[in-house]
Amino acid sequence: MMEAQDIIEEDDTAASAPSSSSAPPPRALPRQRVSLQKSSVCSRSYFMVVMVFFHVYIINVIALLLYVHYNNGSNAITANRDFTRRDNSHKVTGASDPQPPADSGFPRNMYLPRIEGIRVGHVQKVSLVPGKVHEMKTLSLKPLLFEIPGFLSEEECGVVVRLAQLKGLMESQVMVPEGQEELNQQLNLSPEEIFNFLDLNQDGQLQPHEILTHSRVRDGIWLTSENLKEIYDGLKVDQDGDGLLNLEEFRHLKSDAFQRFLLQRGVERSQLVRNSRHTWLYQGQGAHQVLQDLRKVTRLTRLPSSLVELSEPLQVVRYEQGGHYHAHHDSGPVYPETACTHTRLAANTTSPFQTSCRYITVLFYLNNVEEGGETTFPVADNRTYEEASLIQNDVDLLDTRKHCDKGNLRVKPIKGTAVFWYNYLSDGRGWVGEQDEYSLHGGCVVTRGTKWVANNWINVDPDYQRQARYQQFVSQQQETQEQEELMSELNSDQHIERHQDL
Repeated sequence: MMEAQDIIEEDDTAASAPSSSSAPPPRALPRQRVSLQKSSVCSRSYFMVVMVFFHVYIINVIALLLYVHYNNGSNAITANRDFTRRDNSHKVTGASDPQPPADSGFPRNMYLPRIEGIRVGHVQKVSLVPGKVHEMKTLSLKPLLFEIPGFLSEEECGVVVRLAQLKGLMESQVMVPEGQEELNQQLNLSPEEIFNFLDLNQDGQLQPHEILTHSRVRDGIWLTSENLKEIYDGLKVDQDGDGLLNLEEFRHLKSDAFQRFLLQRGVERSQLVRNSRHTWLYQGQGAHQVLQDLRKVTRLTRLPSSLVELSEPLQVVRYEQGGHYHAHHDSGPVYPETACTHTRLAANTTSPFQTSCRYITVLFYLNNVEEGGETTFPVADNRTYEEASLIQNDVDLLDTRKHCDKGNLRVKPIKGTAVFWYNYLSDGRGWVGEQDEYSLHGGCVVTRGTKWVANNWINVDPDYQRQARYQQFVSQQQETQEQEELMSELNSDQHIERHQDL
């Protein structure tokens, strides 16, 4: 730079001196060239600095996203590992971080993996039997629902149907037996408490949909708004005739008043919540090989085999023409005072409330239905779930005889296809969380032909300690039985040897 300055100074001096005829004219080109080179260097340096900072910023953002992703995954894995290291495990009821009870004796060494749905329409490859790959398609994310075409062969479907026919099918009656009044007395529930329980929106009046929902679940009879008005008139409880019941009007009703009235009046099959026939088929040791092979749902759901083997037997259902099953949940919500049906014997507690704790439902279609008979999921992938919005104006989304086409999702019954879904959410720690209300589903009315299906329910108690206690209880019973069988065989062998000696 000093040289450039010297050159510029010399040129300036030369320019100021008197010109001679022999001296060349002054040249300003070097001065302009140096100025252009300086500007080019500065702009190039500025550009390089900006680009460096830009790339560093992008790299930092990507690194931050990767850190958050892997940190969350590692935290979940660490949390699952921590469960197995604790001496005192805590109950898992879907609440956030409950305190572990002092008498907990079962370490958390079981884990319930969940299959990721990714997105609606996503197809995954699954290997359920050697040498064959099935496609599993995501049908919805709320609930997490999958479809597997060709899960059963034609031969397997035929065997299951024939075995059910040989055993014989019974009416699928879901009407609750009488005795609700005695149950309420045991629970010491006042009319005010029952009224507040039924009054979902807490407006001080029982709307028709609030009464209908409760009666359908409890009595097993599918009432409509017209039926409700007829009952009100018959029992003379709605004095002002507005179709609403206040507390004073509700006091005149007994808890089983609806059921008594309907039984006296007579109930048609189409008025039942479920119109079908069913039977149960044992799948354990000694059962038909096809029934034992259906335990491949263990590989499908990726659950521990002990959970699958200790669950309910296979239920086979036949819907004749006109048969249906109105929308319902396979499992109920579990509260602290509620006991699961499958673990109640080992729970060592008494509870007036019981529910079927069915973590997963696997539904098999055993034939092709000529017309109707779809499985509907009325609120699948809804943005929100509100029980009051299920019955609005003249549309009852729970009614699979009249409004099955109004549901968000319907699955057509195709022979050999299996669908399965989760009835509960995850608690985020590898166990059962709250009930997934979006798992509401039903069987559309069969308008022509016959429909055969089979249900495999996998039972898991949301209370980890109760589930572990139940599995230990069953294991001890099996060991005792095996020892007794072994002793019986030994005694029999000794008896034969003595007989031969004689």
